[in-house]
Amino acid sequence: MGKEYFIGDFLKRIKRPISLIPTKEYKLVTIKMNHKGVVLRGLKKGGEIKSKMYEVKEGDFILSGIDARNGAFGIIPKELDGAIVTNDFWYFEIDESIILKRLFLELTATTWFDEICKKASEGTTQRIRLQKDKFFNQKIILPTKEEQDTLLGKLLSVKKKNAELINEIQVQKQLVTQLKQSILQEAIQGKLTADWREQNPNTEPANELLKRIKAEKEKLIKEKKIRKEKPLPPITEEEIPFELPKGWVWCRFKDIVNFQLGKTPASKQASYWTNGTIDWLNISDMVDGGFIYKTSKKITEKAVKDVFKTQQMVPVNTLLMSFKLTVGKVSINKIPLFHNEAIISIFPYTDISQSFLFNILPVVTDLSASKKVLMGQTFNSTSLANMVFPLPPKEEQKAIVEKVEAIMQKVSAMEEEINKSEQNAQMLMQAVLKETFEGKKEEKTEKV
Repeated sequence: MGKEYFIGDFLKRIKRPISLIPTKEYKLVTIKMNHKGVVLRGLKKGGEIKSKMYEVKEGDFILSGIDARNGAFGIIPKELDGAIVTNDFWYFEIDESIILKRLFLELTATTWFDEICKKASEGTTQRIRLQKDKFFNQKIILPTKEEQDTLLGKLLSVKKKNAELINEIQVQKQLVTQLKQSILQEAIQGKLTADWREQNPNTEPANELLKRIKAEKEKLIKEKKIRKEKPLPPITEEEIPFELPKGWVWCRFKDIVNFQLGKTPASKQASYWTNGTIDWLNISDMVDGGFIYKTSKKITEKAVKDVFKTQQMVPVNTLLMSFKLTVGKVSINKIPLFHNEAIISIFPYTDISQSFLFNILPVVTDLSASKKVLMGQTFNSTSLANMVFPLPPKEEQKAIVEKVEAIMQKVSAMEEEINKSEQNAQMLMQAVLKETFEGKKEEKTEKV
């Protein structure tokens, strides 16, 4: 039979005030949210610290009064024994006559204790924190000591199974990632469509496609729709990473597309951002391999006039790609927008399939970026323009897209199964807690 307790019955807050020595260096503690542990925040000499400080010991259970509702609690590790904290951090003794310390610590690794802290936190948006009376006066039902031993055994058993399952899931995720890379690698080498080429031997070769694009560019230059640029350098043997099938050709990226870099209005210029109404995209807004329907930031008409004066808004259904920090992230915008200088908007020439680029650009840029990293370089507009690109004939581009998308559908189904397994692993622990604690609500409880 379960018993009802106040939190304050078994969690006793303790304080160890410390007089700081001005010349002594002290370890400061911080607690990461989402159950990510207690870590060293930094070192400071006593003379540099103005707040009243308290000492913590190895094994103390500690929480952040500000972020406990977000899972900011844990155990003081050995290396932080004797570290110091402010009064915003609460640490406790656990009364083992009511609850086993080992059981309590295992429970705090689940959402069980998160909910307790959420119920006891209140305040304005920027100052929500744990309230002493609400926290210690919360009532919960705890199993008897004998049942606690059983529950602890169940939790440790489930925890072990979870760890094994999560390890297996991580292996499966890694294998799926490798499989995706392998599929795209075979696509850009022409291996994925070897059978298709046998069945379509009379396909126009890609070098004819390049000739038409060259004529198209010359016409656009005459019409002053694009600028005339310096000729791209010839491709050297050292740049070619693998042999292409018959009918394919190596070219430069700028041979087959026109692209435009974005810009970032000055962040300190309030008139560029305050009450902005025009969507402005950064890399974190991009949906990798997906579509963009919104941006986290908006700019003003003044920003457009001052900063983007030589550029038009990127039209809907344009292919976008990041080339700095996160290289080769591709998206297609479903809203008109501007974007920052780490993203390019890509405009393929006639008979260059946008879907083909969308599927294979990540692996092509990764191949090129890996070489540049080895040479201590990063992408810029020039190196992007000069990036070597394996170009198949027009008809084979379509065949590659169909093959890749059909295979990736099957891979996505595999990923969905893996994600379900991961969710089930997370639910195992909750099922044990539900059985123990919610089951107790149906029984008659004895108050202390």
